[in-house]
Amino acid sequence: MTDRIELSACTSMMVGKDASIDGSTMISRNEDRFLAIHTKRFFVQPAVKGRTETYVSKYNGLTLQLPEDSYRYTSTPNGDLSDGLNEEDGINEKNVAVSATESVYANERVLAYDPLLEKGVAEDSMCSLVLPYADSARAGVKLMGDWIAKYGSAEGNGVQYSDQNEVWYQEIVTGHHWVAVRIPDDCYAVAANQVAIENVDFNDPENYMWSEGIQEFVSENHLNPSETEWNFRKIFGTDTEKDRHYNTPRVWYAQSYMNPEIKQDPESSDLPFIRKANRKLSVEDVQYVLKSHYNETVYDPLGNGTEEQKTTYRAISLSRTQNSHICQIRNNVPDAVKGVQWLGFGVPTFCPHVPFFTNANDTDVSYRELPEKMQLNNAYWLNEALAMVVESHYGAFKQADIDYQKALSEWARTRIAQVDKAVSNQADALDYLTQQNHDIATHYNQKTTDLLAQLVTEGTQLSKLTFVMDKNL
Repeated sequence: MTDRIELSACTSMMVGKDASIDGSTMISRNEDRFLAIHTKRFFVQPAVKGRTETYVSKYNGLTLQLPEDSYRYTSTPNGDLSDGLNEEDGINEKNVAVSATESVYANERVLAYDPLLEKGVAEDSMCSLVLPYADSARAGVKLMGDWIAKYGSAEGNGVQYSDQNEVWYQEIVTGHHWVAVRIPDDCYAVAANQVAIENVDFNDPENYMWSEGIQEFVSENHLNPSETEWNFRKIFGTDTEKDRHYNTPRVWYAQSYMNPEIKQDPESSDLPFIRKANRKLSVEDVQYVLKSHYNETVYDPLGNGTEEQKTTYRAISLSRTQNSHICQIRNNVPDAVKGVQWLGFGVPTFCPHVPFFTNANDTDVSYRELPEKMQLNNAYWLNEALAMVVESHYGAFKQADIDYQKALSEWARTRIAQVDKAVSNQADALDYLTQQNHDIATHYNQKTTDLLAQLVTEGTQLSKLTFVMDKNL
């Protein structure tokens, strides 16, 4: 079995409803893979009644009986379905969102006593086993816990859940043990491929959930290095050189953006998981974090630092980011339009997040179908092409790309506001919002095609295969 943890390494950000500028909850993640091209699709999976099928994971053979009934939901499966759906993220018809997963690593002490199970629940299955059945974020955490209790876990994974009121983060780190924390309404949290959850209050089940027997497991095997606290990160997590260069700096940069007044060491092992920002956060703030690469620091791979500085830390946005998403559940709007899934294919730095209403019965053909080879009428390939062209002449093309993304962000806000007002007058919101999604995809695809054509044309003037001696020659 391929070690999926080595093939997938992501960055996640969560925002509580009172921490956001408009009362939304938001969960988000960059789905990063080992290869620069790992094609993705965008689906709407239909509701099911009376299901009798047995679920079998194509990745590791996990076999189980699915519940009979399921909700309609969106998802972003792999382009190549031979290794399973790997649905990754989405929002269901009850306006419950799931993003799975953030790869995390347990230390050898805890794994020695509760090893991972080869045919346990793995990343490829997690969205498929929870998102269709959860009617709240809290229920999603519990359902995942039930699956892990029954079948075990194949990997270390962090899973995000949200509804219009709550945001939860669950870390599954050994074969059977996990904890989850409710992100306070007025706070945000960032996770980056290491165990993040800190102190757990076992007397507060409203804000914490955990696997059965986890306290006894830790006590009986003498796993807690502290006599004064029960810190999940320090008991189950790692603190290595890789953490300090691959993982921790991403949290440091995100927190420095939300809290520039707080000075921290990018290699600190004690960065807090949950923080209160110095302002209300917008969807554009979350996009900025997902698109970032240590902007305006010496560590920026596209910046002006030394070669050593530019390669010191692993950035948030990467060439191998296949799917960057923000699942936004909004308040103060009609129920029909509460769920918006901002979806970015291609490298987030160079490509836009496209807003789709999740109360729909289909997705645009440019997102749903995937040609085997690159075709520019497909959203995944179109955005990958744009990213490659922009980066090839970054200094010359940077501003045009920034202006393009800014214009689309402004257009998106205007269009969403128009739909919010119009939807209450629609007899069939499902069909209406499905058509709006098609129109939104068409607009973004056209603007991306236009910019690509512009940059290719301009780029012909930047070739090094030129020589000027006499302008008349």
